Amino acid sequence: MSKINGNEIRPGNIIEHDGGLWLAVKCDHVKPGKGGAFAQVELRNLRTGTKLNERFRSVDKVESVKLDTKDQQFLYESDGKLVFMDTETYEQIELPGDILGERRAFLQDGMTVVMEFHEDEALSARLPPKVTCKIVETEPVVKGQTAANSFKPALLDNGLRVMVPPFVGTDELIVVNTETMEYSERA
Repeated sequence: MSKINGNEIRPGNIIEHDGGLWLAVKCDHVKPGKGGAFAQVELRNLRTGTKLNERFRSVDKVESVKLDTKDQQFLYESDGKLVFMDTETYEQIELPGDILGERRAFLQDGMTVVMEFHEDEALSARLPPKVTCKIVETEPVVKGQTAANSFKPALLDNGLRVMVPPFVGTDELIVVNTETMEYSERA
């Protein structure tokens, strides 16, 4: 771990603050007319998910934390816990089902995710940027409908609803962006 000045905090940085690990979500640098400049930082606790707004001056020192990443393969879900396996050592770990939040629906059997660790404690998981899903239900394809900005709702095999272009029909495979949770392309 290394110390950085309070005004060097950027979104995406992970810091140790008040005995916890925090992810900097937003960071606004403020220079008031009177007094010294400071960084107004919105933090999210990596263990509990709580949010905190904190003010850091340039003279404040904070511990910057680097997380170790490892590829893990999703095996199964049991009693609300997700079971992952290290692809190199074959060790299995259990994590709470809510570690992925609303992106949990994209998790598929055998999928490889990037797990972030701090001192052997798994803190978060990142899904692949794009996932292939099947459309189970949508309005029928209308011949000749080619408007560029018109979209229609579609129900995916994982239970999520996304907006798709009018030319995409039922039982087709599409690629969905897991970050934005939006249609990307046909598979």
